[in-house]
Amino acid sequence: MTMIRPIRRALLSVSDKTGLAAFAATLAAAGIELLSTGGTAKMLREAGLDVTDVSAVTGFPEIMDGRVKTLHPKIHGGLLARRDNDAHLAAMKAEAIDDIDLLVVNLYPFEATLKRTDDRSELIENIDIGGPAMIRAAAKNHDFVTVICDPDDYEVTGSEIVTHGGTSLVLRQKLAMTAFARTAAYDSAIANWMASDEANLPKSTSLAGTRVNALRYGENPHQQAALYSHGDDRPGVTNARQLQGKPLSYNNINDTNAAFELAAEFEAPTVAIIKHANPCGVASADSMIEAWQHALAADPVSAFGGIVALNRPLDEALAHAITSIFTEVVIAPDASEAAIAVMQAKPNLRLLLTGAMPDPAISTPIFKSVAGGFLVQTRDHGVITRNDLKIVTRRIPSDAEIDDMLFAWKVTKHVKSNAIVFVKDAITAGVGAGQMSRIDSARIAVQKAADMAKLNGWNSPRTKGSVAASDAFFPFADGLEAIAKAGSTAIIQPGGSMKDDEVIAAADDAGLAMVFTGMRHFNH
Repeated sequence: MTMIRPIRRALLSVSDKTGLAAFAATLAAAGIELLSTGGTAKMLREAGLDVTDVSAVTGFPEIMDGRVKTLHPKIHGGLLARRDNDAHLAAMKAEAIDDIDLLVVNLYPFEATLKRTDDRSELIENIDIGGPAMIRAAAKNHDFVTVICDPDDYEVTGSEIVTHGGTSLVLRQKLAMTAFARTAAYDSAIANWMASDEANLPKSTSLAGTRVNALRYGENPHQQAALYSHGDDRPGVTNARQLQGKPLSYNNINDTNAAFELAAEFEAPTVAIIKHANPCGVASADSMIEAWQHALAADPVSAFGGIVALNRPLDEALAHAITSIFTEVVIAPDASEAAIAVMQAKPNLRLLLTGAMPDPAISTPIFKSVAGGFLVQTRDHGVITRNDLKIVTRRIPSDAEIDDMLFAWKVTKHVKSNAIVFVKDAITAGVGAGQMSRIDSARIAVQKAADMAKLNGWNSPRTKGSVAASDAFFPFADGLEAIAKAGSTAIIQPGGSMKDDEVIAAADDAGLAMVFTGMRHFNH
């Protein structure tokens, strides 16, 4: 161990008291003097430990409901003084300031308070001032001072103290890094909350997160990767409970998130099967087992090794059906004990339970890295209802066609652009994704539907009598003509092209019904 700094005096003042009594007992047994404040001091005394109140050190009482207690030169001087600087040591002697060698502080629970209330006065009172000031002071002076702001670090720090009588520079640097990251994340949460009332995105913003998992690699084995949580409690892959299976990969996480967000769009029992972030089969039905059968039949080839998302709890019958093919991940709001037992027969299959479904109507910020910065936008929470549709053709769509068009519109929102989606009876019939031209996406979707008809032994592709959705307007009539040729009877699209009249005329010539949404769903 190199550059061991002995610890003679420690200041402990925490909001989260998990594990503190045992750690403080370790410090006391090592002969370390304990300073503390308020509720922390009370808890330590109840644990049988001798504690000196900070007010006895500062000669000043805690005031203003505890808002002012550690903001004092005798505290910050003890944290910030360099032990190798004669001028600092002389100032300490002149002002009767003693060293503080170890600081143990965690902050008022602002993030937790924000999750349970929107009461402004309560949130303001949970903005810590003295805590971050002390943490930053100790972290800055980590050549000499050890700082702990995470109870997970008690064990390793206590072990070094017991074994070596102090802490190493390597440990102090690591703890200082953790401390600065914590105060940055804390300030970020406060700033983003205060900006949440602004009509537009704020002039300044920050992104902070806590590592949930270090991943084996990123999209490819030569890339490093990790999963971070930024404190949003939206149900999904980051906050899910993994019951079994190998650790999730970067691609698993990305695909599982896409699948679950898609499944959440629907109220009826729905199954979404995703491969490489695009849906290969989506279906709604009266039961989950029916929805699974239809979603799988939509593209069983692509479903192999895919991600399955459910918007209902997983039951035993569905568990048996899903495990009949190779599946990477199943994510659902819940699962029965019998279903969990069935899944355990496939130990490599990951089963994630979220406890709830995300609300697709909630708009929260999402981030994307670009060279030199990052893009921020609100989540695509656009919803279209029957009343929003503008019928632009001579033929008026039937109620059944409108139902399928709204279903297709929801799916299209989650398909990479350019996107074309065919739907029949609340089941995807063909999906064309991520092409450079819309006509290519339409052709791919038509070809997929033809391939599935052969594979399943159907008399004709399910595009016959289907509806189709396009995530953006048709710039030319050729894409619409390809859809009509495939057998669709109705089309839903945003509208807004300079050639809308030409496209509408083509739809009328083909006898199609077409509606405009006035909203597009680009997904890049």
